[in-house]
Amino acid sequence: MAPTPFSRSSPRAPSALRRRSAPSAAHAPWGWALAGALLGGGGALLAALPAHWMAMGVARASGAQLQLAAPRGSVWNGSAQLVLAGGSDSQSTSALPGRVHWRLRPNWGGLQAEFSADCCTQAPLRLQVQPRWGGLHLALADGQSRWPAAVLTGLGTPWNTLQLQGQLALQTQGLVIESVRGRVVLRGSAQLDALDVSSRLSTLRPMGSYRLALAGGEAPTLQLSTLAGALQLSGSGQWVGQRLRFAGEAQAAPGREPALSNLLNIIGRRVGARSLISLG
Repeated sequence: MAPTPFSRSSPRAPSALRRRSAPSAAHAPWGWALAGALLGGGGALLAALPAHWMAMGVARASGAQLQLAAPRGSVWNGSAQLVLAGGSDSQSTSALPGRVHWRLRPNWGGLQAEFSADCCTQAPLRLQVQPRWGGLHLALADGQSRWPAAVLTGLGTPWNTLQLQGQLALQTQGLVIESVRGRVVLRGSAQLDALDVSSRLSTLRPMGSYRLALAGGEAPTLQLSTLAGALQLSGSGQWVGQRLRFAGEAQAAPGREPALSNLLNIIGRRVGARSLISLG
């Protein structure tokens, strides 16, 4: 039997179908390659963000009181010189000796940060940052550091008047700060020891050593005490809402009044031999 026209055309139909479908199959790998290139390029761009961006962010967040001068590296791994200032309109500035270094790494919980300073940290200070619904969670790993008190001069009044000298030893334990819808919650503790402190307002060198102890909780508290020295400081405070209310006093040890009188007149309201300190 002679083949019909339909039987002659049927062997060519699959071949034509293959020819029509071939271009779409060939184009698919190019689509994946383009997507990969875009993702890779975006990651490379983020990784290469210069440290100058970090400097701008720190200055904006601190109201220009913290500045990162001469930044090097990237946002994720860089260094700079830390400068303290009284604000955008202040002429007072002071720089920390050496450089500070940072290392940022995103993780599933948020962002892990490490900070160190040539002058002041034996080991990096570690901070975990986690975004929360309507707020932020900051957890500082337990650590110790020591800073020159003279750097506070850059913050302006009253530090540029006092011009303190000495060492500030900071120690933290389980310190966590949470911000939820504008409300700040603090847990853990921090201790700041001001050691062998002196001031241009007194001839005593040093005037003494002091401790500020911060304890977290429903209503965080702050305690000031004297470790040693001719200038006696004491006081206590508590956060009420977002506001610190602190009451303390300063007085000179017997026989040291003449050398400390000028300082006592400035740091508080003078009432006889005492100077009353009040905040909030």
